[in-house]
Amino acid sequence: MSPLDTFLFTALPYVAIIVFLGGTIYRYRATRFKYSSLSSGFLEKRTLFWGSMPFHWGVMMLFLGHLIAFLFPRSVLAWNGEPVRLLVLEVAAFIFALSVLWGLAMLMIRRVGSARIRAVSSYMDVLILSLLMAQTVLGLLIAWNFRWGSSWFAASLTPYLRSIFAFQPDIAAVSAMPWLVKLHIVGAFLIVLAIPFSRLVHVLVVPLHYIWRPYQLVIWNWRKDRVRDPESGWTVTRPRNT
Repeated sequence: MSPLDTFLFTALPYVAIIVFLGGTIYRYRATRFKYSSLSSGFLEKRTLFWGSMPFHWGVMMLFLGHLIAFLFPRSVLAWNGEPVRLLVLEVAAFIFALSVLWGLAMLMIRRVGSARIRAVSSYMDVLILSLLMAQTVLGLLIAWNFRWGSSWFAASLTPYLRSIFAFQPDIAAVSAMPWLVKLHIVGAFLIVLAIPFSRLVHVLVVPLHYIWRPYQLVIWNWRKDRVRDPESGWTVTRPRNT
């Protein structure tokens, strides 16, 4: 085990967790009304739909798969004992990862290609999209080059992750992993670290109350046709008259 492995897989996880917890709590207390994804859907909807839907459905399925392998590794290994079921699981995960990559590509094109969206974007928006795209590409490369990831994740990475939460980090298994896998793990920690400073913070405040809240009344003070016209000039505060 090299000093770099010790830093990346022992120190970095705890730094990410501390920043995540401290940052999210501070941001919620200091800027509660910005504790969301700061939706820009009213500025442009078509590309948002074709980016957001594949991304969100894909990432939810992938997160659920990783979570199940973390919580129930023996069940995952037992499921994978049947080759057909293992193949179905791996193919489904690969398709969901492609869905995530497609969605991220559409969101990136929208973020940098639309003047309206650029006006309400920050460097962090582009950075977090780039980080997510890199993480997804790494995951696809791992799935293609190191097959049956659901099995070796449950057998090797789950004990490592559990050792982190038990405050007894054991990095022997992860230190022997290929560098593609190591970069994927480090990318996950960096995403956790970046959550308090990005739009990803909205995953912590899922608006379930929207299901039963009354309808919201929207009153337009501007001409709707001019606001929605992609050819019209735009500022952060109001449409231009020219």
